[in-house]
Amino acid sequence: MSFISTLRAATVALVATSVAALAETPVLRAAVLEYGTVNWELDVIQHNDFDGKHGFDLQVQGVAGGSAAQVAFQGGEADVIVSDWLWVARQRAAGHDFVFVPYSRAVGAVMVPGDSDAQSLADLKGGKIGIAGGPLDKSWLILRAYAEQEHGMDLAAETEQVFGAPPLIFKTGLQGELDGAINFWHFLAKMEAGGMKPLVTVEQAATALGLDPQTPLLGYVFKGELLEQHPELVQGLAAASRDAKDLLASDEAEWDRLRPRMKAKTDAQFDALKAGFRAGIPAPGPVDEDAAAKMLKLMADLGGADLVGTATELPDGLFVQPGS
Repeated sequence: MSFISTLRAATVALVATSVAALAETPVLRAAVLEYGTVNWELDVIQHNDFDGKHGFDLQVQGVAGGSAAQVAFQGGEADVIVSDWLWVARQRAAGHDFVFVPYSRAVGAVMVPGDSDAQSLADLKGGKIGIAGGPLDKSWLILRAYAEQEHGMDLAAETEQVFGAPPLIFKTGLQGELDGAINFWHFLAKMEAGGMKPLVTVEQAATALGLDPQTPLLGYVFKGELLEQHPELVQGLAAASRDAKDLLASDEAEWDRLRPRMKAKTDAQFDALKAGFRAGIPAPGPVDEDAAAKMLKLMADLGGADLVGTATELPDGLFVQPGS
């Protein structure tokens, strides 16, 4: 083969490779809790090609816990994780350029046995409360502030707390071993389906404290570098997430398809989980930063540096607003 022929062949190959590279859909790697409820939404995005519609290929990696997701994210093995924005605020205050796209505003409640006579948190005085998430659980902190405001009650001092993993609180609550239980929303839905009843919801408590219950707590977390260099990927996931939520808000068939992933053992559990997810869908539009700043101040007052680090004020640029 002559030099010209060789050069021509090499040029054709290079052009073909370049075109193929340009045609490749960018991949977005998500590291999420293997059995977390966010998987329902991610499943809907993949199944309905909402990722392809918005110009990316979503790849989901299941991890054992939130800390594992954070390690993968901070180590560059994942592009996005799910966390609460208070953690993102703490990271930004510490110099890490992370940003937050709202995913869910689902919050919990204090559940009591179905035959409990308790009418308010004051009636739990001297009782045993099971709490998933530890002493710095946001729901627990909000309920403590609410008990102080409404009843002049130090909920931590005047009750016995049992901290444990969500499945343990779920099990002991249903067995009647607790006077009250605070758990992640999907476990609470199953507890209610199992006969327990809500005493006070975190939404009620937050409203009484002057907070906006519409403020989404959970969201997709990205690095600011990705937002700066590839804003279409961040906005693409936000748009795909909204498409999935719109579908799940109205389409019963899509829920029936998802049911095997939801691990619902009864129709009552299935209906409760579906209702809980729908109730947690945040309204479209920008996050009210004034409301978020008020929540951060309360969390800083209650949880201190152990919860929010040095983030005593809402860091600029934390929330990715639609179209930004």
